[in-house]
Amino acid sequence: MGCGATHADRYLDVFPLSPLTMVMRLVTPLLALATIVGRAQVLVPGEELIYRVSYIGIELGTIRLVNEGRQEALGKPAVKCKALIDSRPGIPFLSLHVVYESWMEPTALASLQFVAQNKESGEYTKYTFDYDQRRISTATWMDRQKTDERTFHITRKYVDGLTILYAARQLLYSKRTAWIPTIVREDTAWTKINFTGKVVPTTIDAVPYPVRTVYFDGEANWTGVYGVTGYFEGWFSDDDARIPIKAKMKLYLGSADIELISWKRPGWSPPAAKE
Repeated sequence: MGCGATHADRYLDVFPLSPLTMVMRLVTPLLALATIVGRAQVLVPGEELIYRVSYIGIELGTIRLVNEGRQEALGKPAVKCKALIDSRPGIPFLSLHVVYESWMEPTALASLQFVAQNKESGEYTKYTFDYDQRRISTATWMDRQKTDERTFHITRKYVDGLTILYAARQLLYSKRTAWIPTIVREDTAWTKINFTGKVVPTTIDAVPYPVRTVYFDGEANWTGVYGVTGYFEGWFSDDDARIPIKAKMKLYLGSADIELISWKRPGWSPPAAKE
């Protein structure tokens, strides 16, 4: 999938252009992003967040996000995060047990390596992001037999389906529309996010008071696990942690709610909305 130059210009180019063009197009956005990202405390080792996924009040399953700390990927510094996605037993026509592992750049604005394992089907997928060679390599195995292999030639850095969440946390206060190059299900696409900067109170069952959050919405130009696609809304905590508190996303079944139900993060508790 592609996107016009006007959209692409709203996200940072990462490969060299002419020096003058680089200065004109990158200096101001980079300075702005440096301020936004610099005060964030998003990639905290040991952070663990658990979410309930529900549809019209029926619990479909859970998503557990874990930050496993600093590692190395492709010889470069990285932060590894993991998502464990599990459907609830007894849900008709839905049995899902997937593990995502992402090695991202320390800024969380680009992926270095990504692995997806589907425990139900036996499918295993790996993405390698080689920015030096300007390419993404993907390979898929089914029961240890390689079934697919692709190479994408790229002009920008990309995020995978897990890293996009951490990138959104980093860019939460940017107050702009970002078109973020994304690769999901072995296809390159874009994720559009409108970072409104609007502070609103949000209620969830796990907290006895309204949480102070920052609202945004956007469009996923791809289809992910549970059939996630299209329009979505999100509410992240209004603090330097920028914890995802709640989201609404389109799934195969329809619009679903994703809500924080527990967390482990030293010194953090959901900020209270002002009365």
